[in-house]
Amino acid sequence: MEAPREGLERAAWLKQRANWIRLSAMTMNHHAQLGHTGGDLSSADVLAVLFLGGILQVDPSGPRWPQRDRFILSKGHGAAAYYSTLAARGFFPVEQLKTYMDPLSMLNGHPDRNKLPGVEANTGPLGHGLPIAVGAALAARMRKEQWRVFVLTGDGELQEGSNWEAAMTAQHYGLDNLTVIVDRNRIQQGDFTENTIRMEPLAERFRAFGFAVDEVDGHSTEALYDRLSQLPVEAGKPSCILAHTVKGKGVSFAENQPAWHHGVPSKEQLVTAARELGVEVAW
Repeated sequence: MEAPREGLERAAWLKQRANWIRLSAMTMNHHAQLGHTGGDLSSADVLAVLFLGGILQVDPSGPRWPQRDRFILSKGHGAAAYYSTLAARGFFPVEQLKTYMDPLSMLNGHPDRNKLPGVEANTGPLGHGLPIAVGAALAARMRKEQWRVFVLTGDGELQEGSNWEAAMTAQHYGLDNLTVIVDRNRIQQGDFTENTIRMEPLAERFRAFGFAVDEVDGHSTEALYDRLSQLPVEAGKPSCILAHTVKGKGVSFAENQPAWHHGVPSKEQLVTAARELGVEVAW
């Protein structure tokens, strides 16, 4: 199903699809009795806008189409939301989501490009996605091709120094075909980011590394669409979009709770989540 083309109707449709992604991810985590529910819920709107809103130029019938835009989920632990999005976009049958983390399933706990169409890079160890994305963006530049590279990082992940080495490289080459989206939910494994290693002023840090930066409500599908459909933020510079989100967004018992970084919902909690999100999972 294609997204409506206009304004508020499109935003409402994308919000409904994002909530389906949320409940799908929670159902998968319940099935596996493993997962990272909080980050799945915080990133769902960004994923829905990118893949279902038409921002990313991709072709599910030809996942390796050479001129496709590349998307890299650097926060690879958000795999359940990512897989739900790929299935909703048509990269593989939705019914396969039932096999999440089963033996021999192509749906690993972290994305594997060798098993799953639509995955550009194996991720899991944090701090790897942005360096890979910089290399991909530089490859497009060297080939004089027009495809773009998007990478979604966690905010706690930015404590890994490899991100900042990659950022220096991106600004050195003026990679304005690269967009970094930060899922700024302010919680990492175990605690709030600011209690672990202070991240602020995060926007100014990216600007100091040569990025053009904008900030957006990461749960407003309208604001996300408007911002992501008008890139780069500034010609000649890599873009950073700080998407301000809530860990566990949309589910009352999980919102802003560090324990739900790894939380796995019970059957009763799935019923509550479905009611609060206003969706059902058909598979």
